Amino acid sequence: MKKTLFLSLCLSMTFSAAHAGTVKVYAAASLTNAMTDIANIYQAKHPQTKIVSVFGASSALAKQQQAGASSDVFFSADQDWMNYLVQNNVVNAASVRPVLFNQLVAISPKNLNIRFKPQANFNFAQAFKGHLCTGQMESVPVGKYAKQSLIKLNWLNGLNGRIVGTDDVRSALAFVERGECEVGIVYKTDALISQKVKIIGIFPANSHSPIAYPLALTKQGEQNKEAAPFEQFVKKSAQAKAVFKKYGFSLKS
Repeated sequence: MKKTLFLSLCLSMTFSAAHAGTVKVYAAASLTNAMTDIANIYQAKHPQTKIVSVFGASSALAKQQQAGASSDVFFSADQDWMNYLVQNNVVNAASVRPVLFNQLVAISPKNLNIRFKPQANFNFAQAFKGHLCTGQMESVPVGKYAKQSLIKLNWLNGLNGRIVGTDDVRSALAFVERGECEVGIVYKTDALISQKVKIIGIFPANSHSPIAYPLALTKQGEQNKEAAPFEQFVKKSAQAKAVFKKYGFSLKS
């Protein structure tokens, strides 16, 4: 009797394992809320699939995957780091698609009143006294976009020594929320989720590269039968699109 029960349990576990799968998603920090919601929706519809999400700066995530980290889907906050994985044979170029767009904004704690005019003749450095936080300008996408805009507006040199580069956009947001930086440059979607900051201005779209979010299966993901259905759900389902809109992203038409 015990032997029969043991065999039944083993068969049941084997059956469950054969019908369950895990999809590991590496996604930009700015996608944390949206992709968490979308993963929960998908798992409710497909209980046999477990979505495991890793969030961080696209730069750090791309380097981890290039170094051999296990991942099935990559959702980047810029095209450069997706190109990096294509060049390093982690992602097939044919599978890359831009899905979302975002805006670059300046934020401050709600209790401050800092003027902002996105014009080259406006002295932004004199508009506030403390530090400015954004992503690391040589690698983290939001920092790269911020650097482009600050150069375009001729503001970068005036802020020399006052810019704090963070590991990702959510870290920059947190610094401003705590008042450790008087100003932050983040994405509009990050500013909208916080109750502690306000948007003081929007950087002109022509002051930086388009803030596009490409999505792709990795080559590992192409071998995972659970990965493609989830990737398609993120790209095309009405439910996923509604979540992205809820958090302030613009969708590729």
